[in-house]
Amino acid sequence: MTTASAFRDRIQTALSAAVGRPLTWAVIVGLIAAWPISWALLTPLPPRLPILGTVPPFELTAQDGGRFGSKELAGRVWLASFIFTRCETACTAITRQMARIQGRTRNLEPAFHLVSISVDPEFDDPARLAAYARAHRASPRMWTFLTGPAGEVRDAVTRGLRISMAKEAEHPGTEGISHGTHLVLVDGEGRIRAYYDPEEGTSVERAVRDAALLVNRG
Repeated sequence: MTTASAFRDRIQTALSAAVGRPLTWAVIVGLIAAWPISWALLTPLPPRLPILGTVPPFELTAQDGGRFGSKELAGRVWLASFIFTRCETACTAITRQMARIQGRTRNLEPAFHLVSISVDPEFDDPARLAAYARAHRASPRMWTFLTGPAGEVRDAVTRGLRISMAKEAEHPGTEGISHGTHLVLVDGEGRIRAYYDPEEGTSVERAVRDAALLVNRG
């Protein structure tokens, strides 16, 4: 037998003996199990979201006719959108994005909630909002649609969430209605943490990621 063959045989014998030992398998299994944990510890978390303002207390009317506002949202992370049921352009696209977010954040419920506020409150009564919610398959547990007296809605939208909202009296119907389209992320303490432009391709992914971060670490 050559020296090379003898060396190869010794290596194979040593490997066979090691594999046959329970301790060796325990070490191998332990290393495999520890890899995801090690990877998670080595992966840096995104920076904390900035605090952009505080939403004053508000209370409006939900699609079921009940009162709903900051009291019901206290302690929960929530994402707000601004729509009206007669809108057939931007609002429809925004609500579809909210529906996608609903589908991807069910695991965060009840710590996370969606809120859509009508910027046409004189027309959008609770019954119309309820029909709109059903049409977009909104879960009542996860997604609330709000209306109310025009002045109270305007205060909540413009002063509270810092989104533009206006209605020109000289233009009847929906032509005079204008409003901001950004989604607003609010933490459990009522602080605004992010705005998302729904026209950006990554807005849904960013909103889902940031909501999960706020739910899990604040």
